[in-house]
Amino acid sequence: MGKDSHIAVQKRRVFYIPGYDPIHPRRYRELYRKEGTAQAAISDYSLELSAKAAGSGPYGWHVAAALEGAEAQADFEVLVWSDIVRDSMEQGIWATYLQLFRTAATYIGSGALWRLMRLRKGPVIAALYPVLFLLVQLALALLVALAIGALIGIWLPDWVGLLGLAAVPPILNWFKKKDGKFFAYYLMHDYAYSAQSKGEDPPELEARMAEFADRIAEAFNDDVEEVLVVGHSSGAHLAVSILADLIRDGRVPAHGPALAFLSLGQVVPMVSFLPKAYRLRADLAFLCQRKELTWVDVTAPGDGCAFALCDPVSVSGVAPESGKRWPLVVSAAFTQTLSEARWAELRWRFFRLHFQYMCAFDRPGDYDYFRITAGPKTLADRYEGRKPSGSRIEKPVNKFPEVAA
Repeated sequence: MGKDSHIAVQKRRVFYIPGYDPIHPRRYRELYRKEGTAQAAISDYSLELSAKAAGSGPYGWHVAAALEGAEAQADFEVLVWSDIVRDSMEQGIWATYLQLFRTAATYIGSGALWRLMRLRKGPVIAALYPVLFLLVQLALALLVALAIGALIGIWLPDWVGLLGLAAVPPILNWFKKKDGKFFAYYLMHDYAYSAQSKGEDPPELEARMAEFADRIAEAFNDDVEEVLVVGHSSGAHLAVSILADLIRDGRVPAHGPALAFLSLGQVVPMVSFLPKAYRLRADLAFLCQRKELTWVDVTAPGDGCAFALCDPVSVSGVAPESGKRWPLVVSAAFTQTLSEARWAELRWRFFRLHFQYMCAFDRPGDYDYFRITAGPKTLADRYEGRKPSGSRIEKPVNKFPEVAA
């Protein structure tokens, strides 16, 4: 595994990188509080949250845990880019439809969509959903407009029926206001954000990632045994680039705290399969060989929004011929780790399942988010000797494996 695997963790710094999410980061603290309490009760250990420690960033919390025969502490920090997400979502209705056609053209025109379908259909369906649903909304608005126009035309000249088109904007605006239930606009903005530059990181995101790298680098000077970076969903590929930069720049001390990377519900191929994602592909190729860290990638086939058990390095076509160390691909196996009743309750709640990795499990296996983030073992020690999932997908199917323009 990674360096210094056999050390007891008394103190840990945890950096959580969310996915494309406009919600205030306090939601992650409350999620940890609620689900950590539930998991502690199920697994019979102690987990207590309190205010963040000094220096742990503007958004964070402190955890004191007693489990596996030892006590440990962890200071969490959420690396926030929700403001960038909100800015990218501030699009009018017609601007969103323009995004729709541009995004569809990027994924279909580049051939990326067909390649992604060869991996997992779930996340591709999730990507097609906002396109289809937004088009259905537009079609319904136009049908209503035509019906109004036809009624007007009964009593007035036909050309006056064109006034029925005035009904289109308010109907579309109603759908947009209800997007908290439909998620069509949200998902459209999500996929469009990466597609707009064909896989390149936008300048504002690059600048924020550099700030994140500085925050993580500072943690190596703390009196801790492990620095753990958790990247969820889109946050996983941000973490790949951030950690690659830290190691390239020599900012990970050889004799400092152990560096660990936990990627959860990753959607790396949605970006790495785009034509200009040179940076991400180069970072994947670099990070997969490094001994400075331990990288465990956790997904589950029950998560229809993630590329479950798809090795993000191998499927992107950048695995070195000489072999690679990382990631260790592990399944959270929702159908086995959740009770039948809980699985029946959640199986069609796709967005909730996408966050299950950070929630309590009825029958946790060797994946327990709270043991990993607050327990006395490093990530390397916890997964030492663990074989990767036998059903993982490693076949390279990316049309664009180049790591430089």
